[in-house]
Amino acid sequence: MPRVLVVGDDLTGSNATGALFARFGMRTMSTSAPLDGPPNLLADALVVNLGTRHATAEQARARLRAAVTTIGQVGLLVKRVDTTLRGHVGAEADEALRTRQPGARALVVPAFPDAGRVTVGGLHLVDGVPLAETPAARDPMTPVSSSRVTTVLRAGTGSSIGELPLDVVESGVDGVASALAATDGAGHLPEMVVCDAMTNAHLTTIADAAARLSTRDGTDWVSVDSGPFGVRLAAALGIAPGDRDIPPVLAVVGSITELTRDQVLETEQVLSARYVDVPLDNPAPEPIAERVGELVKAGHRVVGVRTRQPDQPAVPDHAVADLIPGLLTDVTRLVLTEHRIGGLYATGGDIAAALTRGLDTEGFEIDTEVLPLAVAGHLVGGPFTGMPFATKGGLIGSRSAAVDCIKHLGSAIARQQKAVRQQGRAGERMAGNDR
Repeated sequence: MPRVLVVGDDLTGSNATGALFARFGMRTMSTSAPLDGPPNLLADALVVNLGTRHATAEQARARLRAAVTTIGQVGLLVKRVDTTLRGHVGAEADEALRTRQPGARALVVPAFPDAGRVTVGGLHLVDGVPLAETPAARDPMTPVSSSRVTTVLRAGTGSSIGELPLDVVESGVDGVASALAATDGAGHLPEMVVCDAMTNAHLTTIADAAARLSTRDGTDWVSVDSGPFGVRLAAALGIAPGDRDIPPVLAVVGSITELTRDQVLETEQVLSARYVDVPLDNPAPEPIAERVGELVKAGHRVVGVRTRQPDQPAVPDHAVADLIPGLLTDVTRLVLTEHRIGGLYATGGDIAAALTRGLDTEGFEIDTEVLPLAVAGHLVGGPFTGMPFATKGGLIGSRSAAVDCIKHLGSAIARQQKAVRQQGRAGERMAGNDR
């Protein structure tokens, strides 16, 4: 029996969501409706493509209920919706809610920040453009006529709907939990809550708050989202390992090009990366490493060290530049020795070369090219052998290049951690057989 059931209205989107659950450490299987019976699959998360994007609302409801009934009750039901809210969003969300026990509630979180989809003031935006002004509004089969998520839902449901504004989300878990638990004048809780979100950190905040209510009040949540929220809710509920058990990526930024500056800013905005700036007037590795360690202890998923702040102009001081590779290598060694780091990202060819030498490796084995002239693999030899490693030059790639490399490392780290868990379970089974 799967712990998570994801039902989506098209194959591409369903599988993309399944990939997120796999990245978070769950064994994920994908199939398509109609189901003859419960699939004989050893899956933690089961993804079912209903194929209802262009069906009628009644057909969509019937297929969803049939799939849920066939699989049975699971720890978390996720109704995957299109990132541009095409299809029978309201009808399928409503039906998903009705398949659960009385009192269940739905969190409607369509934001997919990594794909440029965010929700602000209840309005869904695609790359900053209101949804109703994008090509989704002119889709010949399933046009979307409103940018307001509640309006889209209303086309298919009579359930009560509340909205969680961005300022409440930004206030933190306590504020969101209080808002989710708030009743209306008649003492009723909204059955569906449309949540604003602009970053992955916002998604995590909402998930953590929802999990708190689940523990405290027994709230049964249905996730209505485009992919990244459902997997975070599963993690917050303790159903999925999540990315909190995955050690962070250490980014070592030695390049001082303007492109690198933009790429570093993108990692901060998209991945919530946090950096320690190297004080070139006092380049001592120990205090720098200590500050990076504080970021690791604070739970940031991407931490790093960079040679200058993004808004500082690059100064071509060759004497200082000669010191940077050795300094960053010393900082990296200290951080890797003192903290649990999952992967290493280096920008600047001289920095990558200094790291592989200074960490006593024999080099690194190249597994793939993440993008042209940006490669990824793992360190070979020395105390950090096997650690996922990615590197690119300071003038390589678009603004999103560093984000792409670090995301690749995140997936590699998750696979490593999953393999470790599987080996541990296999060892436990063998030990049990020996007894």
